[in-house]
Amino acid sequence: MLRTVGRGMIATLFLIAGVDVLRHPQPRAEVAHDTLERLRSAVRVVPDDVTAVRANAATQLVAATLLTFGKAPRAAAGVLAASLVPTTLAGHAFWTFDDPAQSAQQRAHFAKNLAILGGLILAALPPEEDG
Repeated sequence: MLRTVGRGMIATLFLIAGVDVLRHPQPRAEVAHDTLERLRSAVRVVPDDVTAVRANAATQLVAATLLTFGKAPRAAAGVLAASLVPTTLAGHAFWTFDDPAQSAQQRAHFAKNLAILGGLILAALPPEEDG
């Protein structure tokens, strides 16, 4: 029972954010631009910024829905974890801010995402490895 509730709680963040990004992708696309440009220099198949952030949001929505309803929850948690890493690095690069207040705010979001990543990793583990 606690697993089910916990998975739903983690998924809620991705459901809310995913809908918001699909409806209003431009702010996230602007934040992700530099990271996506670096990726494009290595991999030629990366779509435009808006399409990339919408694709990420759609992936997160599908995985969060699966996690919420307990359908392939370990795989869904793994997909969310994998999508959270580049999202966190691109969206909360606190080390790039000169302003201490902005850096501190982004560091807090970065740390929050690390905590969520930890929960997703736990959700992706088989029950016998819970420990």
